[in-house]
Amino acid sequence: MRVLVVQNFDNEGLGQIGAALVEAGADIDLRRPYQGDALPDDAAEHDAMVVLGGAQNALDDENCPYFPGLLDLTRDFADNDRSVLGICLGSQLLARAFGGENQIGGATEFGWHRVSLTPEAKTDPVLAALPEKFPIFEWHDDTFVLPDNAVRLAGSAIAENQAFRIGRAVYGFQFHFEADRPMVRDWSTSFASLIAERHPDWHDRLDGEMARNGPDADAAGLAIARAWVATI
Repeated sequence: MRVLVVQNFDNEGLGQIGAALVEAGADIDLRRPYQGDALPDDAAEHDAMVVLGGAQNALDDENCPYFPGLLDLTRDFADNDRSVLGICLGSQLLARAFGGENQIGGATEFGWHRVSLTPEAKTDPVLAALPEKFPIFEWHDDTFVLPDNAVRLAGSAIAENQAFRIGRAVYGFQFHFEADRPMVRDWSTSFASLIAERHPDWHDRLDGEMARNGPDADAAGLAIARAWVATI
């Protein structure tokens, strides 16, 4: 099993997805196109693709000139029945790739927030085993309107479209289910100045928020990661 991982920003790692891929014995092919790494021309040499998050918006082709090629690659993976996973920015790029409308700003969520599954999620192979509502880590300002052929799987009070599926195994997740407690703590340190500008109380809230929400969020995130890996 060879999995292409597209990283879009420093410190945006695989987290619990990486743990699930290691469990499955996957060969991870990490590309950082924002640092100049070339993307494959097509899906032929990979069984699945993961597109991670980033601070960019999904329409920022000027600063991320590799975006159009990544959209083409995403469609090629889908056309060849390869599993695809997009997280945060990755989900916004997935929506764009399949004709959804990106909405820049107006949907800010940061920290652990509760998401709710839709009735369609109850029969979805990745989400069926999850509770109807659970806390999960969020960090985004943007959102999107779903592509016409997407199945909506989860939403929140701020962002209606938190998870969706296209076809058999192309999944977009607005929330950071890969971000377990160690990753959130690392982000809180690595991006401390950025977070403090917009959420000045985060440092004081972190331990309490983590204690209240971390165990359930970590369990949900690992379950999602393992279930998605099982689609490959």
